[in-house]
Amino acid sequence: MSIRFSNRGDAGRQLASALTHLRQRNPIVLGLVRGGLVLAAEIARELRCEMDVLVARKVGAPHHPEFGIGAVAPGGISVHNQQALHRLHLTRAEFEMLAQAEFREIERRLNAYRDAGQPLNVKGRTAIIVDDGLATGVTAKAACRYVRSLEPSHLVLAVPVCTRESQADLEQEVDEFVCLAQPEPFYSVGQWYDDFTQVEDQEVLDLLRLHKGYLA
Repeated sequence: MSIRFSNRGDAGRQLASALTHLRQRNPIVLGLVRGGLVLAAEIARELRCEMDVLVARKVGAPHHPEFGIGAVAPGGISVHNQQALHRLHLTRAEFEMLAQAEFREIERRLNAYRDAGQPLNVKGRTAIIVDDGLATGVTAKAACRYVRSLEPSHLVLAVPVCTRESQADLEQEVDEFVCLAQPEPFYSVGQWYDDFTQVEDQEVLDLLRLHKGYLA
């Protein structure tokens, strides 16, 4: 199966159509920034519900930051790829040292996006985590574990495209996994988009501001 999206907005609208059954379940949409928030805005508009940012960060290997060896999320949540650590001769303690820089970046981004505001309350609600796609899925896994710790009544992970391996892994972390396609071969998330331009901080802020106005 092959599927393409013109951009993240298009992917969000298509994904929203697969989530309408959640409209009456007191949902809150959590967009993994930066790219996932563009899709989240479309879904939150369709479901007529609140939206918030969710920040998780990949932890890259020493001297090769593009090679992910794990990920972190707020609340001290961290996950790691034990095979990758073994291959690189890294200990868990060394991984945690690398993770500290990403925890600081999470704090910086949350302060910037929320302007010292508090996160929306997830407890007892249907929490829908949204990303623009999953390759390894390690960052989404950290995000799911963080949101699970906030005690939602129903935890959903929704993406337009992912690998079969990431779906099999992440289905164990959530109550419901929604993905439009698992195409093969799968080299990167961006290959399934005509426009996969990087999302900047200002766009995140604009989307949050616009959605608050939409709900007002």
